Amino acid sequence: MSSQPHPPPGPDAPTFAQLIANWLPFADAASTDLPLGRLLRLSMFQVSVGMAMVLLNGTLNRVMIVELGVPTFLVALLIAIPLVAAPFRALIGHKSDTHRSVLGWRRVPYIWFGTLMQFAGLAIMPFALILFENEATFALATTAAAGSFLLTGIGIHVTQTAGLALATDLAPEEKRPRAVALLYVMLLVGMMFAAFVMGGLLIDFSNTRLIQVIQSAACITVALNLVALWKQEARNKDLTTREDTGPTFGQLWRALVSDGYNARLLIGIGIGSAGFAMQDALLEPYGGEVLGMSVGATTGLTGAWAFGALVGFMLSARSLGRGNEALRVAGAGLVTGLTAFLMVIFAAPFAAPALLFLGAFAIGLGLGLFSVGTLIEAMNLARQSTTGLALGAWGAVQATCAGAGIALGGAIRDGAAAIAIGGAGAANPLIQDATRASGYTTVYIIEILLLLAGLAAIGPLVGRLRRTTTASREGADASFGLREFPT
Repeated sequence: MSSQPHPPPGPDAPTFAQLIANWLPFADAASTDLPLGRLLRLSMFQVSVGMAMVLLNGTLNRVMIVELGVPTFLVALLIAIPLVAAPFRALIGHKSDTHRSVLGWRRVPYIWFGTLMQFAGLAIMPFALILFENEATFALATTAAAGSFLLTGIGIHVTQTAGLALATDLAPEEKRPRAVALLYVMLLVGMMFAAFVMGGLLIDFSNTRLIQVIQSAACITVALNLVALWKQEARNKDLTTREDTGPTFGQLWRALVSDGYNARLLIGIGIGSAGFAMQDALLEPYGGEVLGMSVGATTGLTGAWAFGALVGFMLSARSLGRGNEALRVAGAGLVTGLTAFLMVIFAAPFAAPALLFLGAFAIGLGLGLFSVGTLIEAMNLARQSTTGLALGAWGAVQATCAGAGIALGGAIRDGAAAIAIGGAGAANPLIQDATRASGYTTVYIIEILLLLAGLAAIGPLVGRLRRTTTASREGADASFGLREFPT
């Protein structure tokens, strides 16, 4: 055996760290103060949030509608309940900015209590859902399920808002946009991973398996968030003693919405968000009821949606880096959504689950483009002073309209299906197959119309941007064009 030492790896032999830097989106967000390992560890709270979002918006709505027989409208209403807390995200961020603590922490208490709320909601959720099987306990099941969904949703919003604020605190200013962008990438990665894992575990559905999956998610949430928080925020009492002497929230809000450009942009955001969200409670039940897909297969639709959103996020970054306007990116997302819903509609008559998967991917792609484009435009409205308020307005309008869209989607589906079945030959199985899809198809057509209305709302705003252009920025961050994304 030769005693000569092995030669060091040459420049063509990349290390594991180099592979991560080359392939992980926004890995260049790392800095001396916030190395990549620490940033990835911090991003674990986004993975836990993504896991909870898959449960609430994907896996459980299919289980409740198909396996437990819960009315679609009630399921849609339950899924929309967590969004009730979303309009208060700006207030949560402001409270974490000014939080007074004898330990000198601002963000950690909010992340921790948000984690506890997520855990509590997920811990009681499976038992609440199982009660739906007994008509005698239906009212109790509805109340308990609503409480568990609300508790989990509040925990998600508190944890995510304070966690993103902590990331902006830790990252240097020039790296802040990419650091937070990396956290959003990890959110989508967590959603994809959770969708496929939970889908595989629930292929052989049973009540016991449902309890195991949801309560395991609760325990994993606590573990991931503890890892994310460990030794991230330094204790500093000075940070908790500042007092806000600036304009009040009401004054800033009135100044924002009094501008016609801002108001039209917010209307466009709301219409587009509702257009994309009405299918949130219906896509997996559509696959299960109309195309006969299993629980595991329909959960994979959420994974396809998340992957599409990740691709949309990356394409929007590349497009903005080339100097394209943010609203053009958002418009491309709306057009992609139109095509996506047509694919979803035609998946039923062609009995093509593959087409449904492609449609789910395209929905995520369009939503990713639309969300990033409108978010950046909202930031451009207040780049100099009220960035936090503009981002809060974006989040509040998007979440509120999305929640309303989810609830209306379930109600419209039930109403249209009841009308179709009542007017059809109930004894004819071919007619029954068609009428099962009619309620879902009605919702998808309405979504197409809403996306067209969103295009009409934001179209006249393109080219009328009153901002410092992305192309004028210097340095590496110019390729993405974000300065404080989002606090």
